[in-house]
Amino acid sequence: MALTLDDVRRIAHLARIDIDADEAAAVHAKLGTIFAMIDELNAVDTEGVAPMSHAQDMAMPLRDDAVTESDHHALYQAQAPAVEDGLYLVPRVIE
Repeated sequence: MALTLDDVRRIAHLARIDIDADEAAAVHAKLGTIFAMIDELNAVDTEGVAPMSHAQDMAMPLRDDAVTESDHHALYQAQAPAVEDGLYLVPRVIE
């Protein structure tokens, strides 16, 4: 994909960035370099390569799925100003 200077100016206008001709030329050159690197990456044959979730082949240690905290439900409900059937009651805010 090739960008022209007019494309760079249009993108800058859409982003509400005020750039002059020299800055537009510099941005155009930098974007050209970025697109060249993207083209190099797209040229690599990745057919048959499985996607990876991480750059290194490692597994996270797993812990036992066990309850470690006690139930404080009754304590929290006792401190609430209004409770009904285990639910907190709040005042209506929309009229």
